Amino acid sequence: MEAVLLKHLHISCVALSYSLFFVRGVWMLRGTLAQQGRWVRIVPHVIDSVLLGSAVALAVQLGISPMSAPWLLAKIVALLLYIALGAVALKRGTTQRIRLAAWLAAQAVFFYIVSVAVTHDPAPWHAMGD
Repeated sequence: MEAVLLKHLHISCVALSYSLFFVRGVWMLRGTLAQQGRWVRIVPHVIDSVLLGSAVALAVQLGISPMSAPWLLAKIVALLLYIALGAVALKRGTTQRIRLAAWLAAQAVFFYIVSVAVTHDPAPWHAMGD
């Protein structure tokens, strides 16, 4: 698959993944997450798998390595944090307050990841001043 198509697939999956995470967080805050049905447990995993696969394929196709591109390494580390915070927000958090804090923190990390992707800088706030 061409790099341009992979990039569009990746970006589309990013938007879908975040949208579902946001909606699931709203459902969690309203106490209706568990009532949304089986698709809520399946569809996000499918989207996230395509997202990760397209990211790996794009990196391989473009010859980008996390060891040679600090911004990519920053995205990977932030992604792991995002996944952990998302798990606390939607499943593992023991109180509503903890879940809300994790949900908000996960969104901050998500926007950091997007900023790093756009600027190719692990400290995107530096690039934004240019």
